[in-house]
Amino acid sequence: MYCVINIQLICKVLNILCSIISCPAATRFSLNICQLFMFICRFSLLLLDLEEHYFEQHTAYNLTSRGPVANRRSSGSLKICSKSVIFEPDDAVQPILKIPLKDCKGIATLEETIYLIKEENVVAPYKYERGETKVTFQLEAPGKTEDVVQMLLQLHRASCLDKQGDQTAMVAAILQSRLARTCFDKNSFQHVTEIPHMECVAEMVSPLVTNAGHICITDCNLYFQPMNSYPDSVVQIGLHSVKRIYKRRHGLRPLGLEVFCTENDLCSDIYLKFYNTKERDELYYYIATFLENHIVECTAESYMLQWQRGHISNYQYLLHLNNLADRSVNDLSQYPVFPWVISDYSSTELDLLNPASFRDLSKPIGALNTERLERLLERYRDMPEPRFMYGSHYSSPGYVLFYLVRVAPEHMLCLQNGRFDNADRMFNSVGETWKNCLEGGTDFKELIPEFYGSDGSFLKNLLGLNLGRRQGGGRVEKVELPPWASDPDDFLEKMRLALESQYVSEHLHEWIDLVFGYKQRGCEAVAAHNVFHPVTYEGGVDCDSIEDPDHKIAMLTQILEFGQTPRQLFVTPHPQRITPRFHNLSATPSLSSSELSPVSPSMESFEDLTEESKKMAWSNMNKLALSSCLMLPDDKIVVCSSWDNNVYFYSIAYGRRQDTLMGHDDAVSHICWRDDKLYTASWDSTVKVFSISPANKKRTQFDLLAEFEHEAGVNTLDLSPAGTLLATGTKEGTLTLWDIANPLPLNQLTCHSGKIHQVAFSPDSRHILSVGEDSCLAVTDVQTGMLIATVHAELEQRCLCWDGNTVLSGGMSGDLSVWDLLSSKVIHKIPAAHSGAVTCMWMNEQCSSIITGGVDKQIILWKPEY
Repeated sequence: MYCVINIQLICKVLNILCSIISCPAATRFSLNICQLFMFICRFSLLLLDLEEHYFEQHTAYNLTSRGPVANRRSSGSLKICSKSVIFEPDDAVQPILKIPLKDCKGIATLEETIYLIKEENVVAPYKYERGETKVTFQLEAPGKTEDVVQMLLQLHRASCLDKQGDQTAMVAAILQSRLARTCFDKNSFQHVTEIPHMECVAEMVSPLVTNAGHICITDCNLYFQPMNSYPDSVVQIGLHSVKRIYKRRHGLRPLGLEVFCTENDLCSDIYLKFYNTKERDELYYYIATFLENHIVECTAESYMLQWQRGHISNYQYLLHLNNLADRSVNDLSQYPVFPWVISDYSSTELDLLNPASFRDLSKPIGALNTERLERLLERYRDMPEPRFMYGSHYSSPGYVLFYLVRVAPEHMLCLQNGRFDNADRMFNSVGETWKNCLEGGTDFKELIPEFYGSDGSFLKNLLGLNLGRRQGGGRVEKVELPPWASDPDDFLEKMRLALESQYVSEHLHEWIDLVFGYKQRGCEAVAAHNVFHPVTYEGGVDCDSIEDPDHKIAMLTQILEFGQTPRQLFVTPHPQRITPRFHNLSATPSLSSSELSPVSPSMESFEDLTEESKKMAWSNMNKLALSSCLMLPDDKIVVCSSWDNNVYFYSIAYGRRQDTLMGHDDAVSHICWRDDKLYTASWDSTVKVFSISPANKKRTQFDLLAEFEHEAGVNTLDLSPAGTLLATGTKEGTLTLWDIANPLPLNQLTCHSGKIHQVAFSPDSRHILSVGEDSCLAVTDVQTGMLIATVHAELEQRCLCWDGNTVLSGGMSGDLSVWDLLSSKVIHKIPAAHSGAVTCMWMNEQCSSIITGGVDKQIILWKPEY
């Protein structure tokens, strides 16, 4: 004998059509489609209204009394939600039925009445059956019927209250009462020995929906147990696997916490919204304390330095800034924001070397069109306080789903009350969208990370969605791409190349100033035409101080729909990225009469390289912090050591950084290369030896082979021609001789009264020549370790090359000097070879080519004339 719940509808029934269309298992969109679409279970929280809660589910039967399946029972799951009742049939062909409680005329325990529920199984706009209707459900467990009826009566009363604020307050009270009557089930612990530290209630957040439940954190794991056991009975995250944690604003309130178990992924492992800031902070600090010995907390400034020096890409840097500024893929009102960088969507070929191909990154979208900006400013000047220039934001849930509707259709239906947008207003063409962003009166949207990712599914209609027909009669299918893109993969590849291009690298800091930096607020924002509605800014609205419940609900709804400005990360101008490249270098005229003359870049040894690669000088050298450099034997890679603790590998052919070795704790002062091994000297008092081999096509593997410890910072090193001996010079003037096979010193000698600038073996390995800040050139015998000669120079010499008898040195004045060590005299001088100290020098084994570099940021290639 079954008991029956009867729900009488006075208005309408929503037939929500959900899909289990197959999707490649490996596909993963940023909205985490495999998780959110719930292809295995057709029901998802996206079927609920915004801010609606899912309480419980019961096995039940829907009884129909009309239609082609009259007098049949349909088995399924009855979901009790705060604003509706949802019935999910077991038969996937039948539609899911959603019954809004506010439209119910009555709820009671009655006899059987039959209602036809669903048709087809396609993601599409919701269908409505209007008119007074009776729907009857049987619960499989009759003992629960009375409790379910009483729960529905409570929720029905809440839905019928006149004011939205009163409705929300009553549902919140019901929710908190339900949570208070339950607690975390400790049978879910992974280990019986786990020690619980804290328990509280919270909500798990995913795009557009939240799910209430219980949190428990132990000495090993973080747990979340949903009140409704959906989608799983418990979510468990091992604390040892956590890589990053962020405090989040949720609805402009400091209530969120997001946990990542990966370093560079867009998607987090869990996003939690707490009911008060104190509990959020307690959980955050517990995890942070647990992780303090395992991870390093990175700030905006630390990421800025990594980006500025080329350690991370433009894409990675923007992801990090979005994360630090509260942007999350789990919160569509704060979805990560990326810039439009290309302005050419009409050419058949995309020229990334032409600045005209790019958007002006110093201006917000709304200021790119001068005529439109003038109209906006005219309205702004006539507007009462608080004034704003743009009536819509550059990032909002609607804009995010505008781009992602083809992979996240259920999210769009959830946001827009069961409807897709008008076909002509959908994301139909990249070029049309850019044009509308330039010319539209209310369209100022930027892009999302997917435009610079590797998955082009959001540009296709892989789900076969019926998105409507445009005015011309054509169906909305895949997105129309620019002529320069052959397919979505080609489009994304060129978008990535554009984002990492020279032009964008040199100007990205200007866009960061607008979105994350000092031009985001105040007078700088006004001057940059970058002023949005006050409600979008952090601190612009204090929701907790709003006493009127209806006003508070309206404000939260506005925040959700309008979008939010990122948290301000920088209050001073953001520095420009260091972007090395090659260009021509002119020689000093006086050099033509010397025995050394500048070499033309087109010399034979470079004939297999590109013309630009032959130009042996870096532009922007004033921004590089290099201590030494060398060319690998294949003549394709330049290796540079830097005062920022790193070693950089630059491709000659492409003129860009190829890889980075981060192997020291202080400045890397000097490097040498021998037999496929890299020797690095550092101010951290060590010399290290690395083997270098390609790990894959794009990255290089560095393995530490040996380490030579010193008592002071090492400023220079050199290898004997045979590669068996190592000479090092320290900042305290000590010269040390090492056997490569043994990390213990052979000989040690204090041969300078100050820092040793450079050491060099003679070609026969019998002597070592060193120069120091004491203006001396010292010759040491390798076998005995004794100082055998000292030459005093008029000015301090910084670097040298020698053949065993004759020395070429570079001095503080910029002169090059040729010395005869037997007579201890300068036999030739090249004045003003550099307009400042000559800091480094290199000569090939044949003594036929010499390269010098100086504080004037110039590199000059020389060739001896005989």
